[in-house]
Amino acid sequence: QVQLVESGGGLVQPGGSLRLSCAASGSIFRIGGMGWYRQASGKERELVAAITSGGTTNYADSVKGRFTISRDNAKNTVYLEMNSLKPEDTAVYYCNCRATAFGLTGDYWGQGTQVTVSS
Repeated sequence: QVQLVESGGGLVQPGGSLRLSCAASGSIFRIGGMGWYRQASGKERELVAAITSGGTTNYADSVKGRFTISRDNAKNTVYLEMNSLKPEDTAVYYCNCRATAFGLTGDYWGQGTQVTVSS
């Protein structure tokens, strides 16, 4: 019904930057909130940043001032600009959205993209 495809992960040195993208496709009637989560090895998945359909944003304390979430509603795409990356940002990053398709509303997840911050 709804597919999310992430891109932009990779290996970066501490202090570097990466930009993640996530495009939603399928028989989408409406997309509500979108967000990015991450899961480090041995840890639970946590919210990194979220953005409503109206553009209101929310960030985890650990990334405030360094990460910026944005979206392009015309393209059903959400972005995560990550600056001043730290080794503790290393994780698999997952895109999430709440979408309505075929009259049903649900939460959808991408497959994840690895971000590794290391020298």
